Amino acid sequence: MAISDVVRTRFAPSPTGFVHVGGLRTALYNYLFAKKNGGKFILRIEDTDQTRLVEGAAENIEKILEWAGLTPDESPLRGGDYGPYTQSQRLDIYKRYCEQLIAEKKAYYCFSTPEELEEVRKLQQKQGLQPKYNRKWLPESMGGSMPESKIKEALESGIPKVVRMKVPDGVAIKVHDAIRGVVEFDSAVVDDQVLLKADGFPTYHLAVVVDDHLMKITHVIRGEEWLSSTPKHVLLYEFFGWEMPVFAHVPLLLNPDRTKLSKRQGDVAVEDYVKKGFSREALLNFVALLGWNPGGGSDQEIFTLDELIERFSLEHVGKSGAIFNLDKLQWIEEQHIRRKSDAELAQAIRPILEEELKTRKTEMPIEKITSDDYLKAVAREMKERVRFVKEFVTFSSYFFFEPETYEEDAVKKRWKENTNALLLEFVARLETLSDFSASAIEAELRAFCEAKGIKTAEMVHPIRLAVSGASFGPSLFHILEIIGKEAVIRRVKRAVERLKAEPAAA
Repeated sequence: MAISDVVRTRFAPSPTGFVHVGGLRTALYNYLFAKKNGGKFILRIEDTDQTRLVEGAAENIEKILEWAGLTPDESPLRGGDYGPYTQSQRLDIYKRYCEQLIAEKKAYYCFSTPEELEEVRKLQQKQGLQPKYNRKWLPESMGGSMPESKIKEALESGIPKVVRMKVPDGVAIKVHDAIRGVVEFDSAVVDDQVLLKADGFPTYHLAVVVDDHLMKITHVIRGEEWLSSTPKHVLLYEFFGWEMPVFAHVPLLLNPDRTKLSKRQGDVAVEDYVKKGFSREALLNFVALLGWNPGGGSDQEIFTLDELIERFSLEHVGKSGAIFNLDKLQWIEEQHIRRKSDAELAQAIRPILEEELKTRKTEMPIEKITSDDYLKAVAREMKERVRFVKEFVTFSSYFFFEPETYEEDAVKKRWKENTNALLLEFVARLETLSDFSASAIEAELRAFCEAKGIKTAEMVHPIRLAVSGASFGPSLFHILEIIGKEAVIRRVKRAVERLKAEPAAA
């Protein structure tokens, strides 16, 4: 039976908890390859290990893919022509194919107890052998030593059993990998894998092959950790007489010390990075570069999803482990912010601000600070200064909220004995200013300072503190223009009431 002429890739996670960033990369590579080739991207939930299931995890996987913009063409929630897309709903299918393998003497029943298997394993380890099943229950008709009568007797007695595949002896099993080339395995190191467990659920190895075939998957793009299992899958394809998909095993993700990426050294869940404020654009861009490069001598590092689709190819996925560098992720996030237009940033800022307004009061008109023009002005001033989109609201909250505190060290340094009087006098001049643009405010302040015979800094720093509560930020005059005359005057007068110079040392 031929595989579909349409490219079909799949992301097939287990619903055992959070979505690992390595899983996001696997999903992304499958999505990019499918879309680059005009194909379909499928989500399949592999829940055959019922002992590790986490409630709600399957729904969360689809939710994360939707957040990332990697919407599956077929999935448990969306449906499709080749479902169900959850393995626990396909048990009869796996049982049928298992029975076919038994009938064709390519698989056999095994009644060994867990205690027996553990005893054999320990003995083999003591002898310096690779632990493998000892084929105690391999039938005489398949080259083993177990009489058929004993097997029949065990079946009739209802003793718990599993089904194992019979790995051919003395053959070389070749895996053709799109990233690694031909990888060869000696069948002597391949165990008689359990295909169907005693609880009636298939193991990963049977289910993945049956499902990939029935769902017409053309390319299996998955992590390097599955490469050692692929000989078993190759054998199953051969046993069934099915055309094999193209295999591509992507490199491991590594910590900076080159150990396998794990939660012990930092966050590994996509959800953790979402909570920290990383955007989907930056996170996808970052994980795309963990093992892939655009090739052609290009040094481009910042990509949109559409650009990744256009440039992606398996030929430019490397074999070596990829270092998960958080500093690089942060840099990519900042570059994506810089690339966005002010209008795009305004749309991204608004929901964050609206959420903040649910718990914080503002003295500024809501319709003003949530307007496109106002948010675009804030974006224009702050886009080179923030690390995350949420910081347009949290890091520069003075654009939306009155300062509740004033930077203590700056007040001690900048607030002089005559500061309050100067500020009130300057505010009076601002109240008469008809043009409240940055340039007009700056000209007025410089003229004021010149008339008073003082340095501009003696006014700039206190005004910044009064208006923002901070000693740093973008151009003061642009801040004043954006928040407007009414808010500026109100904030300066309030600061005058609250702040005064430190008494001189005796």
